[in-house]
Amino acid sequence: MYATLQHTWDMEDDAPVIYGLEFQARALTSQTAESDAIRFLVGTQSLKFDNQIHIIDFDDENNIISKSVLQHQAGEIWHISASPADKAVLTTCYNKTSESRVVTCGAVWRMPPEWESGSHESPDDPHNSHNPQNLELLCHLDNSAHGNASCVLWEPMGDGKRVISLADNHALLWDLTESSTQATISSSATLEGKGQLKFTAGKWSPHHNCTQLATANDTAIRGWDLRTMSQIYCIENAHGQLVRDLDFNPNKQYYLASCGDDCKVKFWDVRNINEPVKNLEEHSHWVWSVRYNHSHDQLVLTGSSDSRVILSNMVSISSEPFGHLVDDDDLSDGEDNHQDEKSKEPLQDSIISTYESMRTVWYAVEWSSADPWLFASLSYDGKTGHQRQ
Repeated sequence: MYATLQHTWDMEDDAPVIYGLEFQARALTSQTAESDAIRFLVGTQSLKFDNQIHIIDFDDENNIISKSVLQHQAGEIWHISASPADKAVLTTCYNKTSESRVVTCGAVWRMPPEWESGSHESPDDPHNSHNPQNLELLCHLDNSAHGNASCVLWEPMGDGKRVISLADNHALLWDLTESSTQATISSSATLEGKGQLKFTAGKWSPHHNCTQLATANDTAIRGWDLRTMSQIYCIENAHGQLVRDLDFNPNKQYYLASCGDDCKVKFWDVRNINEPVKNLEEHSHWVWSVRYNHSHDQLVLTGSSDSRVILSNMVSISSEPFGHLVDDDDLSDGEDNHQDEKSKEPLQDSIISTYESMRTVWYAVEWSSADPWLFASLSYDGKTGHQRQ
């Protein structure tokens, strides 16, 4: 398993920084509450050994990765998410065996106090990771009455006291206590229809005072009002095959991106769901992950099992359709005049760069919370890495 870290504008010229994991993994998140350090969390999937959370730090100036490893003895990790308010708190969805069957559970954890105070090591150090510390269990999100948990979502920009878990065909809104040691269900919604319906993905909207949720099940995308836990829109057959991932545009409140097994990435205005506002058809196999840049919403990352991570410039449907990725202070007078002339016409959508690694499935891509030009991508065969635009 590996992750790559890279800056976006240098994808073609500079090799990404690669971090290898001993175990397989497909769960990746940036440390949302961290605004200074470039830090990502990776959760492993091992059936034979205790699983781990790898805390990956990237020193941008020296192009060096350091890491800490924490034990996650509860089971193999299928989803990981970091609190937006507390750097030390995170959630995982993990498999465990109960009464001879495998169930997927959700829980809230706290990193030990020592993780930030100097236990970071070089990934190449042969003596590291021998005695990793354990995560502290704060509480279980007991979804046993509702099915298997697929993901846990934190309230965007919240105080870290509300989460949503998606368990089979149930969306559960949880209230956490001040210490996060207890969780109670405050409201819930149920996906109803023919067959065994299950949520496959979800995203809590940062807009509308965080009162809306988008979910995917099979080929459909649905919107929910969290105040009433009622459905507010449904995009039937949003994709030709299973919908894998969703993300909201951070700057345009009604815009939503989706991707799926039909090899497509689609962009929606949820006020008009009859057809997408844009289709992206650059991948040749399942698209597992889609992410808007937190600062520049024209920059969109996608990861696929066609061995490629693609950085797209979807400027025509962004909040800056005339472009504004260059800082005005960095322009000379001549360049400034030229920029004014160019800004009179909308820019064209394009592929900025493609990162390809043969026979690799890119399960997750995430932008850094601290550096808008850097992202991480995670492959199942043991590598993670950082890449800068």
